[in-house]
Amino acid sequence: MSSRLGPVLVTGGAGFIGCALSQVLAGEAERWVVLDNLHPQVHPVAERPQALHQAAEFVRGDVTVAADLDAVMAEVRPETVIHLAAETGTAQSLDESTRHSLVNVVGTTQVLDALTRIGHVPDHIVLTSSRAVYGEGEWQRPDGTLFRPGLRTHAQLEAGRWDHEDAVAQPHSAGTTVPAPVNVYGATKLAQEHILSAWTGSRDTSLTALRLQNVYGPGQSLSNPYTGIVSLFSQLAMRGESIPLYEDGDITRDFVFIDDVVSAIATAVRNRPEGQRLVDVGSGEPSTIRQLAETIAAFHSAPAPHVTGQFRDGDVRAASSVLDQELVGLGWKPQWSLADGVAALQGWIRDELAAG
Repeated sequence: MSSRLGPVLVTGGAGFIGCALSQVLAGEAERWVVLDNLHPQVHPVAERPQALHQAAEFVRGDVTVAADLDAVMAEVRPETVIHLAAETGTAQSLDESTRHSLVNVVGTTQVLDALTRIGHVPDHIVLTSSRAVYGEGEWQRPDGTLFRPGLRTHAQLEAGRWDHEDAVAQPHSAGTTVPAPVNVYGATKLAQEHILSAWTGSRDTSLTALRLQNVYGPGQSLSNPYTGIVSLFSQLAMRGESIPLYEDGDITRDFVFIDDVVSAIATAVRNRPEGQRLVDVGSGEPSTIRQLAETIAAFHSAPAPHVTGQFRDGDVRAASSVLDQELVGLGWKPQWSLADGVAALQGWIRDELAAG
């Protein structure tokens, strides 16, 4: 039986997004090969995840190690490379800048050098980038003028000056919003985009970079303290605890359910562009952290969330995106509301904790 996709290599493909993506696409590929180092921050048990599709071939290896990449590239010669491998976490990236840069930046260049060493150019490279590349993006003053506020300083945050003047944050759009990352993580993700754009442009091959908003859902780590605010809030509410809210509780995010993210990536993989494509992946519906916490607390009849005034250096006040018209034109549209996504996640967490 012929496959719609040829050989596919997925770096970091045993993680949250990679496992969910394998359930949708692995059966369509001639081969679906996953390279992952099973980092303990993401994988408490260093073994092939059960959530990985049975057709996936798992190879334990690290994108920062040339020998690991050389072996898998030479054996697979992928037509499509889906580059998921990355260190995440805004606050952690400020404290562990070298680690984030090594994996995100050098890991990306190692992937490209491994392809060069075997003399192979894939048809399509797909990168999961991040909304973090935008930083604060653009804000609008009452008179309608737009400005880019940039980084909120430690002194500003310590003084509790959370917002930027008397202005309103605007949703991000890949076609118009100028990237201006305000933390190390965002800077490394933007570097990935630039590196891959230069390489694929010079090799006359296709590139898709998907700037993901805040992804959540079943399969996300329940123990990683640097990612998964929805999972962390859920566990607190399940225990009958009040959820703590940073700043004044009105930080804005675009929470997008894992199924919608996987659908967007799959749409991009199945529809290879002629050249380079840059798209946003979000729900299109911004929510405050307070709204998220109240939704979760109400589900469990937990105490009302409470504001702590704490903050994280390098965090942005607001992040959301418009629905990407290129993806919409290819037939993609988010299907999950925040309420439905939160409800689905609670059942999964309950089952995981009971089994654990």
